[in-house]
Formats: sequence, structure tokens, C-alpha cells
Amino acid sequence: MHTDKKNRKKPLIILIIVLAAVAAILYMAADRYLIQHVKVNNALDTGNTGTENSDTNYTSDDWNYNSDSVTIKINKVSTGTGDDTVTYYTADVTLKDSSSLKSAFADNKFGQNIVEDTSVIASANNAIFAVNGDYYGFRDDGIIIRNGKIFRDIPARTGLAFYSDGSMKIYDETKTTAEKLIKEGVTQTLSFGPALVEDSKAITGLGKVEIDTNFGNHTIQGSNPRTGVGIISPKHYVFVVVDGRSSGYSKGMSLDEFSELFVNLGCTDAYNLDGGGSSTMYFMGKVVNNPLGRNHERGVSDILYVG
Repeated sequence: MHTDKKNRKKPLIILIIVLAAVAAILYMAADRYLIQHVKVNNALDTGNTGTENSDTNYTSDDWNYNSDSVTIKINKVSTGTGDDTVTYYTADVTLKDSSSLKSAFADNKFGQNIVEDTSVIASANNAIFAVNGDYYGFRDDGIIIRNGKIFRDIPARTGLAFYSDGSMKIYDETKTTAEKLIKEGVTQTLSFGPALVEDSKAITGLGKVEIDTNFGNHTIQGSNPRTGVGIISPKHYVFVVVDGRSSGYSKGMSLDEFSELFVNLGCTDAYNLDGGGSSTMYFMGKVVNNPLGRNHERGVSDILYVG
């Protein structure tokens, strides 16, 4: 009789252990990918959003913005037919003052799992134009400098740096520090990649590249929605957002195709940002592209914008 009770308890104990293990795994997953971890509140000065203000004289329409200090020209391009159709948007941006190019965080907080739609972050910062950034909040490494302020200094990959003189350079994070970059005049860094163009030459063979290997990261290979930024000359940038994963509207681009596009647009250097459902272009109060062909944005942790 005593043995029977023992035998009946064993399955119950095993079940409790299994349930406890599952609960622990679910909590760790939620803690890593869902629960907000705020490290810095009021992270960036939202009162200083660029050179444009309420007194600025400008002209604009659905595709253009012109003032004495900012010129933005947006173009929509569709190529191919049927399932091979690709639709993308380019934004040619020329600035008089490099300080017009800014970064902003979701809810103006720095940390992990803090997200808002690109359009929400852009509107909160009075942006004229914006694209999604590098989704820094998905990972806990990389060099993160925004608006001249250091937020993270854990070198990990090929990064992108914007300088106060309006230049833009691709660099190896593991060969420098955030402090050195600040001293060199860096105002913004993005940590995603890969580099697409260097010295006016497309970087090829990107079909097997990986940015992150941590759990939850999916491939950036194949034809996908893309966001990227290139430079033609100091203070003259090109932003591109490619829609994708929408049959008959846009299948997306491979990284090799993306790099060739930036060369064709006249860029000397270009860099890949977060893509997929994150890929969003915002202009004058509205989303320009059609994320995933469903007109539905995905929350992101940060944006690049012209204020």
C-alpha cells in the first residue's frame, strides 16, 4: 500500500517539475523579448529637433520639401511584373546643417523591448522625414551613440557613423570605442548592417551574411523588405525603403540587389538597417510606403529623422 502511494506521487512530482521548467522558460523568453527594461528615461533632448521651426519658410507637397536648410525629394519606383514585382521608395535628402539629422527613441526611453511605430516616434519629435533605425533594443551589444550622447559601448559588428561635418563612414566597432568616436566628431551610430557599398563599389556575396545569432533572430537573407541609408557627399544622403513579402505588389530585395541599387543612386557608401516588418518611411505626417503590403507598421525601438 505504501509503495502504491509512492508510485502515484512520482508522476505528480515529474509534472510539477516540467511545469516549473516551462514556466521558467516562458518567463525568461518574455523577459528577453517582451518585458520593458528601461535604462534611461528622457533619453534625448526632444526640444532640439533640428534646424526647422515654426518660423521656417518652406514649400512642400506629397513628395517634396524645400527650405533654405533642408531639401527632400521622395520617389516611388516599381519594377517587374506579377510575383516578381518590386516596389521601393527613395528619399534624396540634402541638409545645410548636419544637426538636422537626428535620432529618436520609442517613448524617449533607452532600453530593451521599448517599441512604438515609426510614425508615432516621428510625430512626437516633429519630424519632417523619418525611417526606422537599427532596432538597437533587440540586442544588448553594439556601439550606440545618438545625438552626440553615448548609450552603449559594447563593440560587436560593422557599424555606421554620422559625423558633425555631414560625412558618413562605415567602421569596425571592435577597433574603437564610443569615447574615441565622440572625440572624432561622431553624432550618431547605427549597429546593424551589413555594409552595402564602400568607396562607390557594391559589396557582393552578401547572400549568407548573419547579423545576429541569438535566439529569436531570423535571417536577413533572400528577398525581403529593406531599409538602408547611403551618402553621395557630405550632408547629402539617400534613404531607401523596399517593401516586400506581398505577392503582386513587392517581393522585396536581396542584399546584393540592395547594394547595387545604392551604387546606381550615386552613393559612395551605404549601410543596411533593420528591415522586414520594421521597414517604414515617414514624410510630412504620413507613412509613405506600405509595410508588408498591409499598411500596418511594426513597432521599433528607434528612428533616424530630419526635424
